Amino acid sequence: MAKKLATDRVLLGAAAILFGTGLLMLWSASQPFSEGSRVSGEAIMARQFFWAVLGVAVMLASLRFDYRVLKSRTVAFSILGVAMLLLLGALASPSVNETNRWIRLGGVSFQPSEFAKLAIVVFLASEFERRARSLSTFRDLMAPAFSVGVVALLVYLEPDFGSSIHIALVAGAMAFLAGVPLRMFVVGGLALLPILAIGVASASYRLDRILAFLDPWAQRQGTGYQLIQSVIAVGSGGPLGRGFMKGEQKTSFLPYPYSDFIFGVVGEELGFVGAVIIVGLFLVLLWRGLRAAQRAPDLFGRLLAAGLSMTIVSQAFINMSVVLGLSPTKGIPLPFFSAGGTSLVLCLLSVGLVLNVSQHTD
Repeated sequence: MAKKLATDRVLLGAAAILFGTGLLMLWSASQPFSEGSRVSGEAIMARQFFWAVLGVAVMLASLRFDYRVLKSRTVAFSILGVAMLLLLGALASPSVNETNRWIRLGGVSFQPSEFAKLAIVVFLASEFERRARSLSTFRDLMAPAFSVGVVALLVYLEPDFGSSIHIALVAGAMAFLAGVPLRMFVVGGLALLPILAIGVASASYRLDRILAFLDPWAQRQGTGYQLIQSVIAVGSGGPLGRGFMKGEQKTSFLPYPYSDFIFGVVGEELGFVGAVIIVGLFLVLLWRGLRAAQRAPDLFGRLLAAGLSMTIVSQAFINMSVVLGLSPTKGIPLPFFSAGGTSLVLCLLSVGLVLNVSQHTD
């Protein structure tokens, strides 16, 4: 019989430290951008504080209901449907920097692909629990696979190739945890290879990023510039860093230090030790999330907690691997750190839902 437990303080503490440190590092990373420049540091922080307050409120609200409400097929399909409509809305919105990733209402912008990540986790957790006894054939998986494919395609069309791959990877991990046979992954992986190849080859800048990853110095004034500057930023921090607010790469060298490459600022100002602590906190978040999943009283709770934890942490590791030159450049934000209200609110909501699951056990 399921019983109610206290909130997981270790998970909450790790998330709180990441949240607080993220705001401090964003403050530091945005300071070189003063009023009157193309991007205002004051405006970045004002927006982030607004979203931070909203995110904390959403996280606290997510603790006040039984997470099992979300397992209803009607609720899960509704959340997925809203995500698809928002993605279509983004594609129909005016483009920004030749992309259609945002819906703008007045002075507020919203990134539907971030909501889509949460929607896919909720939907798959519901579907896999409902189909728990019949996940051994491709016919059993057609509806979930089709839904994931549609969402990933809409995100790809924005275009956001990195996030579409991220969604597919998290979906695959959830399918594995749900008990889908390994042979399905082999066949599915082979079928996806040509799709991935076409996706990379369809845009010249993606090929350029791969070439820059392989030899950034050959493209040091072009596509390799970001990678070189981020590695210099991390390396110049040494063991203990230059000190908070004292980084130099963010002033005129490191591109987008307040968003995709903010981990470079972390490495330079907090040093190797600080960067390792940040990585460790994300690992703690993953550990406690999987622990909550293991102890959940139902399959839906297990998949929900595991899926949301893996979404946050895998995104963090993808971002950090880009900054460290371990993978090609992708426009994926660092959870809790990068400027962007949608990402911050949905990270906090995800943490709240994992904490919700952690309060229930057999």
